[in-house]
Amino acid sequence: MAKTLIAFFSRADENYFGGAMRYVKVGNTEIVCDIIKDLIPADSFKIEMKNPYSPVYMTCIAEAKKDMRENARPELVSMPESIDEYDTVILGYPNYWGTMPMAVLTFLENFDFTGKTILPLCTNEGSGLGSSERDIRKYAKGARLGRGLSVTGSRAADSIAALERWLKGEGLM
Repeated sequence: MAKTLIAFFSRADENYFGGAMRYVKVGNTEIVCDIIKDLIPADSFKIEMKNPYSPVYMTCIAEAKKDMRENARPELVSMPESIDEYDTVILGYPNYWGTMPMAVLTFLENFDFTGKTILPLCTNEGSGLGSSERDIRKYAKGARLGRGLSVTGSRAADSIAALERWLKGEGLM
C-alpha cells in the first residue's frame, strides 16, 4: 500500500502577515500540514534546525539570506532513518528568498528519492513557489515532481478547500 510522508519546515515566532509583523506560536506551514494530516493518512516529520534562526523576523530573514548566499546546509535536530517505505513526500516550507529554507536542502540531500513523488507545498505572502520546484528537481535526485501548491500564509487556517482540491488532483484523496 502506498504511504505518504509530510516533511515540513515551519517557523513560529515573529512572522510577516500581509504588511504587518505578528507573533505566532505555530508557523503557517505547520498549520497547513496539520490540516493535511486530518485529510489523509500520512506520517509527518518536522525539519528543525539544530541552531534555529532568530525569533525576530528581520534578524531571521538576514540569517536565512546569509545561509542562502553561502549555500549552507544547516545541521538538523534529527533526521528520519529512512524514507524507503514512502511513495509520496509532501514537502512543506515557507518561501525564503524565492526558494525554500536551506534546512530543507539538508533534508533533501540526505535521501535517494528515486521512484518517489515529491509534492511541493509553499506558504508565502504573495511570492508563490518561486524557484523552489526547480531547486527540488536539482537536489532531490531521482524524484518525480508533482504539481506544487502555493498557500498564502496569513490564510493558512482557511486553506482546506485548496488542499482538498490539490490532494484529490494528485490522487491522495
